Amino acid sequence: MASTLIINDRNYETRVALLENDDLVEIYVERTTDNIFVGNIYRGVVIKVLPGMQSAFIDIGMEKAAFLYVDDIHRNNEEVEFEKNPETNISSLLKEGQHILVQVAKEPIGTKGPRVTTNITLPGRYLVLAPITPSNGISRKIESHEERDRLKKIIEGFTSGKDFGLIARTASEGVSEKLLRKDCEFLLKLWSEIKRKNKKQTGKGLIHTEIEVSLRVIRDILSDHIDKIITDNEDTAKSLTKYLTQYDPKAKNLLSVYEDAEPIFEYYGIEHEIARALEKRVWLKSGGYIIIDQAEASVIIDVNTGRYVGTRNLEETIVNTNLEAAKEIAYQLRLRNLGGIIIIDFIDMEKADHKEKVLLALKDALKKDKAKTNIIGMSELGLVEMTRKRTRDSIIKNICSPCPYCEGRGYNKSYKTVAYEVFRELERDATDKEVKKIIVYMHPSVVDYIYQNEKALVDYMEKTYKKSFIFEAEKELHHEQYEISLVTY
Repeated sequence: MASTLIINDRNYETRVALLENDDLVEIYVERTTDNIFVGNIYRGVVIKVLPGMQSAFIDIGMEKAAFLYVDDIHRNNEEVEFEKNPETNISSLLKEGQHILVQVAKEPIGTKGPRVTTNITLPGRYLVLAPITPSNGISRKIESHEERDRLKKIIEGFTSGKDFGLIARTASEGVSEKLLRKDCEFLLKLWSEIKRKNKKQTGKGLIHTEIEVSLRVIRDILSDHIDKIITDNEDTAKSLTKYLTQYDPKAKNLLSVYEDAEPIFEYYGIEHEIARALEKRVWLKSGGYIIIDQAEASVIIDVNTGRYVGTRNLEETIVNTNLEAAKEIAYQLRLRNLGGIIIIDFIDMEKADHKEKVLLALKDALKKDKAKTNIIGMSELGLVEMTRKRTRDSIIKNICSPCPYCEGRGYNKSYKTVAYEVFRELERDATDKEVKKIIVYMHPSVVDYIYQNEKALVDYMEKTYKKSFIFEAEKELHHEQYEISLVTY
């Protein structure tokens, strides 16, 4: 399967898209004003222990306290005296006022603070270091028994007699022992530095920050299936080249810089696919459709025949629609990064073998998903219960905000997203040498957002393109609407 990474990088926003056979399957959006926490390591303070919930709240210096479950507490943490009994109540593991080193495992979602763990892991290009857990593992996606045995022997050689563990990532398949050792040594040096900072720091606060999104995506998903890496930013290309030179020299040849005038995401049709991923209704090629409703901790998906009338009988029409929907649902879960409890309401089928066929189709389609999924089964009514692990917000939560016009029952693009859409258009229009000034008419709230939060960016663009950019409030416009006027005199 041919895959391509497309990186749209601006000083205010980085967007990374993964295409498989030219279809968008994953999208990552990170803005300079966003706070990305997963992977970060903090020195925290236990502020409340909840024996009834077998959990604790940890102050790591963020607005919301972090949440730590008893199962996420490693029994050999060097800062905590743990009892040997794994059933020990959390009250005997943690005390209020105690300092503890934790890593963010899940971003703050909705009203919840981040979820943290003391089972710290440091991912490299090929290996994951478990510095306080002396056990090893091999990625389940490496299927060859010979390769698994080879990697097991190598990492056991690295960890024998040591107090740390290693996990061989999918990317380690076929990689030489020399490169694996280099990755291991880098991670051990990183852990030594983290421990040094932790001992030096007396209060709560950040100890270690995850790398930027473009490098993180390269590190986590680059594999033999990736045959192109394309970015529209020269500085990003240099940063990626430096990273690949150290960790994957062969992959440097995959990297190229996009230089056309048309925005890179428009050229590859990604903007259109992102827009589709924000819609509740997704049409199937047959004429059927699915409805996706996202709640705080669950997702409900409804399958409908729509305009599809089939060719023979009703049962065949229903089965064909459900089979097509199963593939589309797996695709949408991955694209939208939907997680938590997921209920899929397939159209009711009479025959048990038809239900099994649809269930197998869903399981097969989910194999492409890196996130952990678990299908419970299908009920008599055709309802499928499943879960999908999530560590970050869905694409809707990431780039949209609750709609003020419908009191939160739906979504509109956030002021920030609208502003950045305008900036992308302005970058294109500003290349016209005859244009002297550009006036943008938009909703007053978006104008206020730009002048209050993005003034430095406006100044930068005016200096770069040697043009004036004026944002005029027009209260009749919806906040997602705007009009651009090019002035040539």
